[in-house]
This record gives sequence, C-alpha cells and structure tokens, in this order.
Amino acid sequence: MRNRFTQQLAIGILPIEKTEISLKLKDPLTELLAALLEIYKTPEYNEKIFSVLENHLLKGKQKTGRNGMTLWQLFVLAQVRHCKNIGYAELHAQANNHLTLRSLLGMGADHGGFTRIEIEYQNIYDNVTLLNDEILQEINQVILDFGHKEVFKKKEEEALHLKSDSFVVESNVHFPTDYNLLWDSARKCLEAVSKFTKKYESLEGRRKLSNWRQELKGLMREVGKASSSGGQGKEGRVKGAAKRYVKKALALIKKLEATIPILPINDTSDLATAITLEHFMPLVKNILTWLKGVS
Repeated sequence: MRNRFTQQLAIGILPIEKTEISLKLKDPLTELLAALLEIYKTPEYNEKIFSVLENHLLKGKQKTGRNGMTLWQLFVLAQVRHCKNIGYAELHAQANNHLTLRSLLGMGADHGGFTRIEIEYQNIYDNVTLLNDEILQEINQVILDFGHKEVFKKKEEEALHLKSDSFVVESNVHFPTDYNLLWDSARKCLEAVSKFTKKYESLEGRRKLSNWRQELKGLMREVGKASSSGGQGKEGRVKGAAKRYVKKALALIKKLEATIPILPINDTSDLATAITLEHFMPLVKNILTWLKGVS
C-alpha cells in the first residue's frame, strides 16, 4: 500500500519540512528540489499533485498490503530522474547519497544516532517506471503553475526587501553594484534561453544570443569605465553610458517576453529551465524600474 506523505519519524530523522536548501546554488537540480519542498509545504498544490498520482496509480486498488515507497518518494525520484536525465542506477546512487535529496525523501539525518535508511534499486525501478509520459505531463503542468504563482514570487519579494537599500532612486546611482546586478540577472536569462536553443534545433536565435550577451556585457563595462574615470564632463558620460545600457536591457526583456510562449516544456529539465527564466526576468524588470532616473 502506498500513502502520500506519511514520514515514519524516528530518533535522528529530520522532518521533511525542515530540509535546508541553499538558494545560492542555481543549478537545475537545486531549483527543482526547492520547488518540491515548497510543494510539500503547500496543501493546495500537493493536493493537486497527489490527486493526479492517485487517479493513475491507486484507482481501483485495495488499500491492503505492506507499506512500501510512498507516493511522495516516487514523485520526487521521478522528477529528479527527468531533471538530470539519468538512468536508474545513478538515480539509486543519488537517492542513497545526495544529502539534500535524502532529506527531501524523508531519510535525512538529524542530530543524534539513527539507523540509516536506504532504498533498494529494484524498489526504485519498479515504482518510478509506473510514471509514464502522460502522468508526468499532468504533474509538470501543476509544478509550472506553482513555480509561476508561488515559489519565485516569494523569492522576488524577499530579494526586493533585502536589497532595496542598495538600489538607485532617481539619479542616485550606486556604481558598480546596480549595473553589475542587472548584468548578472540578464545573463541568467540568456543562459536559460540558450539551454532551450541547444536542445531544440527548431528554435531560432542561437547566434543572436551570443550577440546579446556580448553587447550587454560591453555596455555594462562602459558604465563602469565612465563611473570610475575623472575629468570634465564625467556626469554626462556616465548618464549616456547608463542610458544605452538600460535601453539594451529593456529591449532584451521585450524579446524574452515574446520568446517565452514558444518555449517547449517536454520534460522536467525544460520545466526547471523555464522556472529559472521566469525567476530572473522579474529581477531584471525590478532593477530597471529602480534605474528609471538614468533611463
């Protein structure tokens, strides 16, 4: 018999909701685990996820038999496999050795001694293979909706709260922090789109991405150079460079907004990349709003 979230707590086992994930890491797996943790803690969305799983996997089956892998563990491992595009042998290794993943599976170690829990290879294979493409597509739609409405909305609000004091108001520009931050966020957007163009040859614009990157980076350096130089007319040079930089960034945002609707979401890897893109785009927009005094 499978259940949803029941975690058999024992001495030394860390509760799933206390799983710690470093937000400084931006790799697809870390982003996926962060989204899954939020789903675990959000009743509305975990209900949607498990309604899908129960409808496909438990419908018509008797609630008898021994306890095995929970639907939560099955769900998490399936998402990790598709995110990393790995086989079952590597998934087995990840499930028994990746500390953050183990914590999210309800097998993480807290302070104190405990009997180490491991999942057998055959158990993983027998269960994860039950999730076919149809089920995964339904689940992905829920996760994508969750990412848009919940996870990164909260992160965006937190980022604004923590960093607002360092942003520019009107023409009070802080060099080079604000413009470096704009470049870092724009670069992350370009990297996300680049993953799609490399994976899907039907998407156009691979060469143009390199041009966008080079031009934005060049304009960012131009702003830094103008701000660090001296001599007569410095203020004019700084504002001129800043306006060109902001104008280019605004053009990038418009381009990205037109691109997002045509990006294919066919697996969890695509899903993680799309969520990353939709995390950094609002950051670019917010930075540009703060820089309105020189735009």
